[in-house]
Amino acid sequence: MTPAGWTVMILSVGAVCTLFTWCMWKVLTTPEETEHMKGIQDHTPDERD
Repeated sequence: MTPAGWTVMILSVGAVCTLFTWCMWKVLTTPEETEHMKGIQDHTPDERD
C-alpha cells in the first residue's frame, strides 16, 4: 500500500474510533438523562380504564 493509502486509512480509522469514544463518553457521563427517556405506549388512549 502506498504512503497516501496508509495515511487515509489511519485518518479514517482514527476518526471512527474518536467518534465512537466520544459517543460512549457522552452516553455514560450525562447526568440524569434517564428522566428524558420515553417508552413505547403499551395501550392506546381509547384502551385506558
